[in-house]
Amino acid sequence: MKTKSRLLLIVTFMLLGLTAATIVNISLNFREYSINSAVEKSQLAANIVKDGLTAHMVNNMMDKRQYFLDKIATSNNIKSIWIARGENVIQQYGEGLSNEAIRDEIDKEVLRTGESVQKITENTKATTLRVTIPYKASTPMDNTNCMSCHNVARGDTLGVISMEFDISDMRSSGMLTILKILGINLLFIVVVLFLINYYVTPYLNLFSNLQSGIKKAYSGDFSHHFVSKVGGDARSVVDQMNSLFRKMQETFGDIKYNLATFIPQGCVSSSDPLYEAKTIISELSDIYKFKKTIELDGSKDEVYTRIIDILKLKYQVGHFAFYEVNNVTTERKLIYSTEDENICFEKTNKNAMECRAHRTNSVTISTEFPNLCQACLAVDVNYVCIPFNINHDISLTVSMTSEDRDEVEKMKKNISSIKHYLEAAKPVIESQILMEKLRDTSLRDGMTGLYNRRFLEEIIDKIMSHANRHNETYAVMMLDVDFFKMVNDTYGHDIGDKVIVALAKVLKNSIREADLAIRYGGEEFLVLLSNATDEGVMQVARKIHSAFGALSFDVGTAESLKKTLSIGIAKFPTDGDTIWKCIKYADTALYEAKNTGRNKIVEFKPEMFQGEDF
Repeated sequence: MKTKSRLLLIVTFMLLGLTAATIVNISLNFREYSINSAVEKSQLAANIVKDGLTAHMVNNMMDKRQYFLDKIATSNNIKSIWIARGENVIQQYGEGLSNEAIRDEIDKEVLRTGESVQKITENTKATTLRVTIPYKASTPMDNTNCMSCHNVARGDTLGVISMEFDISDMRSSGMLTILKILGINLLFIVVVLFLINYYVTPYLNLFSNLQSGIKKAYSGDFSHHFVSKVGGDARSVVDQMNSLFRKMQETFGDIKYNLATFIPQGCVSSSDPLYEAKTIISELSDIYKFKKTIELDGSKDEVYTRIIDILKLKYQVGHFAFYEVNNVTTERKLIYSTEDENICFEKTNKNAMECRAHRTNSVTISTEFPNLCQACLAVDVNYVCIPFNINHDISLTVSMTSEDRDEVEKMKKNISSIKHYLEAAKPVIESQILMEKLRDTSLRDGMTGLYNRRFLEEIIDKIMSHANRHNETYAVMMLDVDFFKMVNDTYGHDIGDKVIVALAKVLKNSIREADLAIRYGGEEFLVLLSNATDEGVMQVARKIHSAFGALSFDVGTAESLKKTLSIGIAKFPTDGDTIWKCIKYADTALYEAKNTGRNKIVEFKPEMFQGEDF
């Protein structure tokens, strides 16, 4: 209703302004008209006086002129009238009567200039119009000849006729007229305002009703029903709006709650549900594109790279670390970090349960409590750590850091959105983990858990390429259990399997994490030692040889079984320019060990190889 009041107020001011302008215009015109009427009356009286005095002079009745002037004044409602002689007339006929002398400066001015003068004098009691008109010697065109009686030239001022008119009744009449006009205008204003109020109110009510409905629509409420008493096009608009809002309520309500199925409500901070829906749909679109992209990636590491790019490019996180956690061993592996130094204690990588976010499976925000995570090394750095469980075996942790608390607030707003991307990546990562397990199973020996010969064939080229780029060396050891066939033939394959498993365990315990142990054949094994010295290679070989030789196997009888190893060694690139050659040379050295008594360690010598080079 503020619009209605404003409209009525504006119209009232406009009409009052128009009334004021009309009254001022009429007042000025009425005043001008009254003055002009009085001046015309004075001109007429002056001509009568002029003609009368001329007649008195011709008829030698100048002694009766005052009576004539009084009659003129009485008959024309003239307040006062007098004449004043000019200098030429005074010189010729004398001063004249006592009341014919010059009375004021106006008489002097008119006698001097020969021009009429009008002056209005107003006070609270009366309004007086003073008119002084010159009496000039007639021209040859006139009926009388003033020069016949006066010693003057044509056009000389013989005297002046001064008159004062009381025009106070003009002001009274003007005020009465103005009051009448004002009354009529006020009545007109009232009628106009009444009509405006009567005809405009329904439209204003409709406008107010539309505003209320649109305001609710901004909040996602399309249940408003529009009403109006206006007919015609306005009624059609109301009906169309009601129909539109019904459809919007039915459609948007479903969209709003369906979107919440994918992204929970409240994740987008906005009071406008339409904007919220638009943002969520845009987010879903980006996540869909992300998911379709990673579904075609060839490995888990590629998927991790996509997640890292999202953090850097979409969310513009300047400082963060991305971890993969083995839920079984609780070991944590750093996948990517923007920093050279870790903000967590080293023990956290060995035992992920030291990480508060991983242990509690909840987002950890440093600004919520002082020194919140006890595993954090940072003192002046704020952090937001997001844990995310992929499956029973693997979890992820995103640790974002910043010295700026405002940046942390920005990170907090992005937590839900980041989780949406991790959720989209979850099935793909699970699939990649499964594929890695299947692939790893196909590349491992089922009995010993060591990699098999197929794995060696797939990895050997990468090892060679890496070794050539970084000038690395490798020692190749071929190992074989002496007289293994006799074990199977004498004690059965179950005892033979125990021997194989025991040897595999010895190999695992004797080499470094960077080294590689492979079951090359039935009882034949291969070990690759990276960047080992000659002394180191022999030390490892002796360790394996002695550890295996010390083992005893229960064969179900009173006696126990002991076995020995034969080991052949070749070195890359000392003995061969490819690892495949070195494997062949190590096998040659092993053959030499077998032929020379077994249970020994033999290093390759060029003279041992009798075949063609390859």
